[in-house]
Amino acid sequence: MHITWLHRLLVAIVAAIGVAGAAQAKDLLVLADDIPAGLDYDGPTASLIPTYGGIANLLEPLVYYAHGEVNEEGVQLLDFNKFEGRLAESWTYDPETFTWTFKLRQGVKGCNGATFNADDVVYTFARAKSVSGAAPIGWFLSNVGSIDGFTPAVFAQDESGAAARTLGDEVTKIDDYTVQIRQSGPNQLFLRVLTIFGLYIYDKETMEANATEEDPWSHTYNNNVNAPGFGPWCLDNWDKGAGFTVKANPDYYLGPAAYDRVVLRKVPQSANRVAILQSGRAQIAERLTPKEYDSLSKIDGVKVVSAYGNENLFLYVNYQVPPYDNLAMRKALAHAVPYDKVISTSYFGKARKWPGMIPTTYPGYHEASVQYEENQAKARAYLAEAGYPEGQGLEAFPDALRITYIAEKESALGPTATVLQTALRDVGIEMELDPIPQTQYGERELVKKDMPLGLTDHVKPIGVDAAYGILLSYVTAAKGGIMNAMNYSNEAVDNALFATLNEADDAKRTATLIDIQETLMEELAMVPILEYKTHWATSADVTGVVWHPDNALHYYDFRPAE
Repeated sequence: MHITWLHRLLVAIVAAIGVAGAAQAKDLLVLADDIPAGLDYDGPTASLIPTYGGIANLLEPLVYYAHGEVNEEGVQLLDFNKFEGRLAESWTYDPETFTWTFKLRQGVKGCNGATFNADDVVYTFARAKSVSGAAPIGWFLSNVGSIDGFTPAVFAQDESGAAARTLGDEVTKIDDYTVQIRQSGPNQLFLRVLTIFGLYIYDKETMEANATEEDPWSHTYNNNVNAPGFGPWCLDNWDKGAGFTVKANPDYYLGPAAYDRVVLRKVPQSANRVAILQSGRAQIAERLTPKEYDSLSKIDGVKVVSAYGNENLFLYVNYQVPPYDNLAMRKALAHAVPYDKVISTSYFGKARKWPGMIPTTYPGYHEASVQYEENQAKARAYLAEAGYPEGQGLEAFPDALRITYIAEKESALGPTATVLQTALRDVGIEMELDPIPQTQYGERELVKKDMPLGLTDHVKPIGVDAAYGILLSYVTAAKGGIMNAMNYSNEAVDNALFATLNEADDAKRTATLIDIQETLMEELAMVPILEYKTHWATSADVTGVVWHPDNALHYYDFRPAE
């Protein structure tokens, strides 16, 4: 029988990733560009979606958002104004003492029979306050929620810092199934931050069993072995170069998952993910290109659905690296970007220009009055104002004139990087393309913060609120900003943002957030390019797509179509 070259390729791919063992009736095979490089939400890969997904499937939050409406494409959306209990069954708030009392669920079991109680909650917050990991995400979220004692004082490198890193009575065990959390003041973001993966609850006993004298909070264990918790899935196998497999937690308190096992396979080339999905040997393929989603939408047996959420594309411009420390240079970049061309050629029209610094779908978003449209004349004028007419003098910064992006996203970001490179050359800015591995990109972005210019589509505020988005990406590190890979610094923005966290008057809070967003756009804290829909491609026999703010797949959502 004649076998085409495409068939041979497909057979080879299927054999290489071991699909045959993952195609059982109760198994779900997911194909992705990468798998978790770590499972520590205070670790160096905490800014990457594969890490979000691994943690979100293994651990469980105290509270989460309730389901809302289903959009016109059949995607289940969440109601960001309504919270439901997860590990916490109920809660009350005392406005006089700023204290929340959480009644915890009883009878919750994690993997290997681990039993959940208040000790696990206290341990999780104590670990967060230790700021012992590479990226203090747990501390950041606690700080965002105004939990008392979670202040920048923890970073002092003396005895005062050591004392500040020790959990006090701000998180207290009342009994085995009651915990109190005290804030320094009222804060509208408190429940929202509890929904974010960086405050999901660890299994204290397993974590402590894997601690060492050098690593008392088990970061090495999380980054290389497991994240033990009380979620719907238990880690079955983790090969960082190839796959990540979870099996259903039979004791999950909301009931066992619809599938027995989920196999996440790393298939770097998106075209190969498409071919395997079309073959029927996989049920879900994620992180495809807009063109591939468009093509798959016309294929029988495959469903493509989408929703606008918080995904975007932008340029990091490092404020501490010349020539980007010059506002005129940043404006030259912003006016050189061919927004419409990127949308039409790289995203096949399935995106929209981003006119702000916060997702347009979020409460508190404001469209800034200052906007940057493609205008080569303005780009050249600003380049000259920056001291580099027609690009003369930029040769002094060879290491900065690079468009850095994640190599594993070449099929998605490569075309855009090439379009930008050409457009910048047209106004006198010669750029090299610099794709680097995802783990290296994540470390430089979140830990070193040394990228001169980065093209990214994976950073988004998981906390659904404008104030959270500003604090995440634009507040200085000294004041608690955790991302801010641009090293943007504006004391007025810092102070105004923190004033909104405890502001009870919604009108005043909104007005302040508008002023901040105007400043961010005027100063170009980064160069916003576009917003795009989150897409999913599944086989027709799978249903249950839910859009989560972390943009990761939560496998418990999925079930076989009836």
